[in-house]
Amino acid sequence: MATSKPSDPLVASAQKLRCQVTRLIDHGEHVYTVDLRPERPAPRFRPGQFLHLALDEYDPSGFWPESRVFSIASAPSQRERLTICYAVQGRFTTRMATELVEGGQVWIKLPYGEFVIQDTRDVALFAGGTGITAFTAFIAGLTSGFPHTASLFYGARRAGLLIYRPLCDEVASHVLQFRPHYFVEEPDLAQNRGDIVKIGRLSMAAAWPVLRDPLATDFYLSGPPVMLKAFSAELCHRGVAPLSIKMDAWE
Repeated sequence: MATSKPSDPLVASAQKLRCQVTRLIDHGEHVYTVDLRPERPAPRFRPGQFLHLALDEYDPSGFWPESRVFSIASAPSQRERLTICYAVQGRFTTRMATELVEGGQVWIKLPYGEFVIQDTRDVALFAGGTGITAFTAFIAGLTSGFPHTASLFYGARRAGLLIYRPLCDEVASHVLQFRPHYFVEEPDLAQNRGDIVKIGRLSMAAAWPVLRDPLATDFYLSGPPVMLKAFSAELCHRGVAPLSIKMDAWE
């Protein structure tokens, strides 16, 4: 994967910013979306990069407090409003679910990461749950000028937790190269009759036959660590070159 260069106008040095929580959405099953308004426009970032979020007050004369990293789900053009999503999975995210309130404040530092999708070959994006946020800025920015096929395989426990499906469907309606596929482990009332959603866990076996030329495709994986480990191992077993497997493995 290509690395960032200091001369790249889309890359900025990391900055620490106080933010106000402007909106909280509870999607159920301990999955949340958080909108943040930074005290000044955020530094430029690229789709796929992430931020560090701290709940405790930051004193610039001291050390950065405990934090956790989250993919930036909003588009790079929206530097006055940043969005993250998270699922409660441990002590820090439990604190977030308890302590974050609309109007409250947090600290962030950004941008970080090189999980940036290249346009040199077909790409296959695998998103488990809130792992979709590593891809949303890329998807939102797709145009009919994208030179290859971009296939998305997006899975969640139930259809109501495919929280970025409306974005994916809207982009797919006008960018023919973008092909989303959805998987839910349990059907629910949010799934309309006749909906094109596969029932069952997101799997490489289901995705592989859909790809135009799997061995000439770059694979991007974002989701729980157990998913990343299993999918990367299966891709290697299927003959995919290690350099063609990119993982958003910052947990």
